[in-house]
Amino acid sequence: MSQDSTTVPETARKLSGRRRREIVAVLLFSGGPIFESSIPLSVFGIDRQDAGVPRYRLLVCAGEDVPLRTTGGLELTAPYGLEALSRAGTVVVPAWRSITQPPPAAALDALRRAHEEGARIVGLCTGAFVLAAAGLLDGRPATTHWMYAPTLAKRYPSVHVDPRELFVDDGDVLTSAGTAAGIDLCLHIVRTDHGADAAGALARRLVVPPRRTGGQERYLDRSLPEEIGADPLAEVVAWALEHLHEQFDVETLAARAYMSRRTFDRRFRSLTGSAPLQWLITQRVLQAQRLLETSDYSVDEVAGRCGFRSPVALRGHFRRQLGSSPAAYRAAYRARRPQSGAVDRPERGERAERPERGDRFDRPEPVEPRSGEALMAMRRTAMAPAHAVTGAPLGAPPPHGGHGGHLGHMPGHAGGPGTNIPDPGKPESDLYAPRLPGQRERPVG
Repeated sequence: MSQDSTTVPETARKLSGRRRREIVAVLLFSGGPIFESSIPLSVFGIDRQDAGVPRYRLLVCAGEDVPLRTTGGLELTAPYGLEALSRAGTVVVPAWRSITQPPPAAALDALRRAHEEGARIVGLCTGAFVLAAAGLLDGRPATTHWMYAPTLAKRYPSVHVDPRELFVDDGDVLTSAGTAAGIDLCLHIVRTDHGADAAGALARRLVVPPRRTGGQERYLDRSLPEEIGADPLAEVVAWALEHLHEQFDVETLAARAYMSRRTFDRRFRSLTGSAPLQWLITQRVLQAQRLLETSDYSVDEVAGRCGFRSPVALRGHFRRQLGSSPAAYRAAYRARRPQSGAVDRPERGERAERPERGDRFDRPEPVEPRSGEALMAMRRTAMAPAHAVTGAPLGAPPPHGGHGGHLGHMPGHAGGPGTNIPDPGKPESDLYAPRLPGQRERPVG
């Protein structure tokens, strides 16, 4: 169940007598990223009753008997061990240090016991791997950071991984996407426990949106799990990425893999965490983003070069995934990067494209406020001839804008000195950007 749902499934067990609803245990491991680790500490560990937020009691627990070093080498001391989990009504695993390393057996046993006794179990970002290793996600919907969703789906095929959601609430087991989505899930827990007013008051204190709509689709890139390189489907995936400009469907991919459509769908989902049709549409939209950023092709031409059967199909899928029309996206992108110099002019002999009805109401994203000196410099620049601004000779064609930062999640985790902790290559943060709910499977074009 996603963040847009209004009901919570009635799957929670009755809480045992020794556990308390208001007690939240946060389970920390060595090598964990400090940002994710701090999210539940900030949400549940600070008394904000003066702002109308009911108080929780926080227990910070060490998940293993080793020094707890965060990314960056900071060493933490947890006041409690695994035994304190026996008192918690909610147990949060904010992150796990490596998606390739199994969690400690003692911690997995403690999580299973807590779940059996009715505790609510929460996995933020890569914490979903710990819940999956404990068997708590078997047969359940779940999510994690989009970059790790394919690996989670491949390693735990009984888990229904949905990489599009910011978080998934399945009653007594909840999971969230990467980094800042953990704040979304923690606010959802407060909203579930104490209502919208309490969650709104907490969001104001944290200076974050009380509820973000949409999901992770706008952050997805072409990344696939490393394990796919040894799979027979790797060749089919590579062919699809090289031929996005052609019109083909999932049946074509299944035929190239010498599989039935049903078998291909199942194998593809187990490898990537996504249905092949959804994956193909996402790749076509991503290619359209790149062309809108780096070329002067009209929207009609972009649609053809990305394999969409019509500009209408491109506009529909683009708006559903990114919450904007292609024309508005290009205008907003170039408004943020005026130095690119790219101008969207129609080819000679081609009619200028008319904005569709919804496009005329789209507006570029607002430019950040400038200081007085910066505004004066902008005015002087605006008055200067074009060749004086760009440095190009008169009559020279404008350079194309560089490839943008819409996929700019780069690995940023490194183990501390002497930790010998493998670096999972975790992106630093999600962005707070509103968007429309994620699309479901629809035919391409």
